[in-house]
Amino acid sequence: MKEIDWSSLSFGYMKTDYNVRCWYRNGAWGEIEVSSEETLNIHMAATCLHYGQEAFEGLKAYRCPDGKVRVFRMDENAARLQNSCRGIMMPELPSDLFEAMVTKVVRLNEAYIPPYESGASLYIRPLLIGTGAQVGVKPANEYLFIIFVSPVGPYFKGGFSANPYAITRKYDRAAPLGTGTYKVGGNYAASLRASKEAHDAGYSAEFYLDAKEKNFIDECGAANFFGIKNNTYITPQSSSILPSITNKSLMQLAEDLGLKVERRPIPEEELATFEEAGACGTAAVISPIQRIDDPENGKSYVFSEDGKPGPISTMLYNKLRGVQYGIEPDVHGWTKVVIE
Repeated sequence: MKEIDWSSLSFGYMKTDYNVRCWYRNGAWGEIEVSSEETLNIHMAATCLHYGQEAFEGLKAYRCPDGKVRVFRMDENAARLQNSCRGIMMPELPSDLFEAMVTKVVRLNEAYIPPYESGASLYIRPLLIGTGAQVGVKPANEYLFIIFVSPVGPYFKGGFSANPYAITRKYDRAAPLGTGTYKVGGNYAASLRASKEAHDAGYSAEFYLDAKEKNFIDECGAANFFGIKNNTYITPQSSSILPSITNKSLMQLAEDLGLKVERRPIPEEELATFEEAGACGTAAVISPIQRIDDPENGKSYVFSEDGKPGPISTMLYNKLRGVQYGIEPDVHGWTKVVIE
């Protein structure tokens, strides 16, 4: 294991020893290649640079108390990447190839997997880009799939603590029936200005309403939203948000723990009725929401008076982390041991 101050890690990039790559050429995927290069040599007319043919994923590997290393729900990440590929006309990467490459890159960089209880994990970033040269607007004929890894600390500096968010009406991250349900770079580029303005105003992230009517909850920055009330886990139903694997897992765990689960449109005014609220995703797992401000209308929806996470959010967080670290029984078969 590398000598790194694991507990001081931020959520950022750190060079590791290896990445893995695979080319799509002549209508077929090639062999897995191992590289130590951090850079890519691609054509200046590559479709990823001009027409947004780029999709990515994010998942984590965990060093567990039993000494094993587990990866959480990589089959779901493989399926979501395939959905993104269908959406922007890229060749689908087979699930078995995706999982083989994830396993290989984690094993190659085992020395960078943070120790258990350090608060850090190994972040895994799969990336698929169109590399074939095109000047007309059409799909490439050549693609590169690459996975690199980096040890990371908590996404938010405070870790599992409640954070403030701000509703924005000036910007939309994605539109209904657009690319919002795909994990493509353009969706994140569309959020950068709103994110910076929220951070500059002292908030952890921006909070989006639906693009069509500006009446319903959409997403919290780059994460899914959930609210808790009356022993019910409620999350938005929308055609413009990314289907979060973490949210999907939390919905199942909520049912396992005896909560009702509802996936439906959530009008903004319903925020006032929630007992707890949170943002969820691979990076932060659960980020409890202290309050959501609506600066334009002078409103503030408060979920935590003392700034601490609520009891149900805490229970779900501990349950999910327990499964990820092999402490809780993996009754749904979500984790895969990649290093014994």
